Amino acid sequence: MDVTALLSARKEPVMKRVFELIEDGEPKLLYEMMRDYPSRSGKGLRPALVVITAEAFGAPAGKAVTTAAALEMFQNWVLIHDDIEDGSDDRRGKPCLHKLHGVPLAINAGDALHIKMWEGLLKTRKEIGAAKSYKVMAKMAEMLDRTVEGQTMEISWVENKQWDVTEEDYYMMVHKKTAWYTVIAPMQMGAIIAGHGSQKAIHRFGEVLGRAFQIQDDVLNLVAEEDKYGKEIAGDIYEGKRTLMLLHLIRKCTPAEREKVLDIMNKPREQKTKEEVACVLQMMKDKGSIDYAKAKAKAFAAKAKKMFPKLRVPAGSARDELASIIDFIVEREL
Repeated sequence: MDVTALLSARKEPVMKRVFELIEDGEPKLLYEMMRDYPSRSGKGLRPALVVITAEAFGAPAGKAVTTAAALEMFQNWVLIHDDIEDGSDDRRGKPCLHKLHGVPLAINAGDALHIKMWEGLLKTRKEIGAAKSYKVMAKMAEMLDRTVEGQTMEISWVENKQWDVTEEDYYMMVHKKTAWYTVIAPMQMGAIIAGHGSQKAIHRFGEVLGRAFQIQDDVLNLVAEEDKYGKEIAGDIYEGKRTLMLLHLIRKCTPAEREKVLDIMNKPREQKTKEEVACVLQMMKDKGSIDYAKAKAKAFAAKAKKMFPKLRVPAGSARDELASIIDFIVEREL
């Protein structure tokens, strides 16, 4: 199955709904900024999981589109703020919003998009009923809690120059920050809309698949082709993020090598040179850190595939779509 084409088809009605929810208003600049990130080409994985899961568990087609649109708006306002927090330069092949308009206006646009997200969720009451709408909003709130917890872990490790981070610490951060908003919550929202009660099974499945997704994303940050990746190559090294590759590298370094790596990684982003970043990247390659992460991502993806039948998704085209996304998450090149 062509998953890229599948995601594109599923994304079209969701994005139409997103732009309906972000109506024109004054000042025009604010609404232009709110539409900026949603207008840039993204895979649309998360909203697709909402829609496909809902249909797979028996919801009528289209019932999950507004919820999926709200989740897409969440993804975009979080990215606006995340790019500022990380000091990133590029997003989806273009300068980050704060690079185009400055930090204050970018934060404000992210806040505005956040409000539109909740406005969208309020509209789901007429589409799926008050009880399900409330449950979806509660799930969104829970997801937001977990996301900011994970973000706090990741940022604090860098800000505090903390290097006693273990692989299990990394997985906990990924569980909170990535797995929740990439797999767990989208699929749970879809299940809620369909009236299906498979929340715990989805959580366990999503935690494992979320690990595969984040590790692969970290790998792509280092080895992807820049014109296809859409984000800054090696940005995680510039930002000092504690990725699985970096933790592996530190474990494999000699004391002298470890001191060299930490000296580079502890520097603020703007003080790191291209040569220093290239040095850390080359050491990751030489020490087998990237291959280690690739193997871990594949192992978690394989585990998720074995867990998928436990979700008891009824046979049908939507079930086939869900199964194909598992492979895509870890094998994607974009």
